[in-house]
Amino acid sequence: MFLQIHSQLDSSQNFIITGGAGFIGSNLTLALQEKFPDARLIVIDDFRSGDFKNLAGYRGDFVAQNLANLDWRRQFGDQKFDGIFHLASITDTTNHDQFEQVHDNVESFRHILNFARPTKTRIIYASSAATYGPATEASVESNGAAPANVYAFSKVVMDNIARRAAAESSDWIIVGLRYFNVYGPREAHKGMPASMIYHLSRQIKAGQRPRIFKHGEQKRDFVYVKDIVEGSIRGLDARASGIYNLGSGQARSFNDLVGVLNNCLGTNFEPDYIDNPHAHYQNFTEADLSNARSALGYEPRFPLEDGVRDYMQWLYPG
Repeated sequence: MFLQIHSQLDSSQNFIITGGAGFIGSNLTLALQEKFPDARLIVIDDFRSGDFKNLAGYRGDFVAQNLANLDWRRQFGDQKFDGIFHLASITDTTNHDQFEQVHDNVESFRHILNFARPTKTRIIYASSAATYGPATEASVESNGAAPANVYAFSKVVMDNIARRAAAESSDWIIVGLRYFNVYGPREAHKGMPASMIYHLSRQIKAGQRPRIFKHGEQKRDFVYVKDIVEGSIRGLDARASGIYNLGSGQARSFNDLVGVLNNCLGTNFEPDYIDNPHAHYQNFTEADLSNARSALGYEPRFPLEDGVRDYMQWLYPG
């Protein structure tokens, strides 16, 4: 099914992927390379939260630059691009340097908008489920923003300026994607900000009880990176600008997750419940996918059991 979409796109496309050495960005870059083998790909990354090892097998170009300081016109001149995937940002929600978070995330995006505006180059950018703040039911894109940390605030501002830019012309497509709790291959380099699925699996493989917050009833919309990549590429087919949720569409408890990991790893560890030290913690996340389904044709293929199984086979081969 996935290989049959994008029939209107010529394979000889030109794409920029910012943050392409990072977790989601590298998976997206390698998927674009596979789907469009004749495409010209340019990754921009400064390796603050990326790793060159994530791009093993990459055949495209690479620009090592900090986006907040990049002069796009000087770097690319009058080159034309069919799409810019903007995934670069400071993603560590525990980074409390407000100036750094907002300046780097927002100003980098503003530079991209200014570069793309004259040619109305399509932009697909990473927003975040963090913009919703605390929730008790599935989040809908029309919900008001309630950022609980400066990272989420920076994403709210990005959404605001994206809407304003898109309103300039119906011919300029700008697609924002609110990624939920993403996990999967090529995230290990992130360290502590890597998914809890990664960290819990490492604890189990080390013979330790997996540590989760008391009493494991918190729920997350855990979404496999392969679904996120497919949804992001589907942004190339969007007929109008918009901001959409990308998740699995199903919240699962931390206790559920421990059970799934035990099943995939052939273990039987009980959770080790610990106190939650975080004052502002999302105890529930779930994506309402109605708009993503109608506008992007997005349909997640990996429920938690299947995604974790696929990930564990990649992470621990043999």
